[in-house]
Amino acid sequence: MTDTVLVTYGTTNGSTAEIADAVAGILRKDGLAVESCPARSVQSVAPYDAVVVGGGLYAGRWHKDARRFVRRHRDVLAQRQVWFFSSGPLDASAGDRDIPPVRGVQRAMDRLDVRGHMTFGGCLKEGAKGRIAKMIVSSGKGGDFRDFGAIEAWAHGIADALTHA
Repeated sequence: MTDTVLVTYGTTNGSTAEIADAVAGILRKDGLAVESCPARSVQSVAPYDAVVVGGGLYAGRWHKDARRFVRRHRDVLAQRQVWFFSSGPLDASAGDRDIPPVRGVQRAMDRLDVRGHMTFGGCLKEGAKGRIAKMIVSSGKGGDFRDFGAIEAWAHGIADALTHA
């Protein structure tokens, strides 16, 4: 049985944070002690038995805060049960098929023996930060493509793995 889980994330416009909060909420509902916070604010992962790391995808790369978190804490993460998630496709593709992790995330998964990864649809709405994000929204290609039912099912799977470990 796992005592404490950290759910951490890198996000620019908040969509990945909302996914992380949903994951943390399900893990709590399933009886786990959970802390959720931005990756850049985590000082140590030593107090946690398991870690879920999420990153928004930008131009085929994980958010820099998620990448830095994994690099900075890799030695301790290698001794924990770890799951990754990505958020990003601004279309329904994440709901239609399993989208593999981008190359950098896959390398980190291999090094850390990550237990699993899921790519969820992204969300980009009016008021998004960044020149490219604003162009995407103004061209009509933004929207909310997150599937909270799929997020919930994935989080229940993590909880099940942790409570029956």
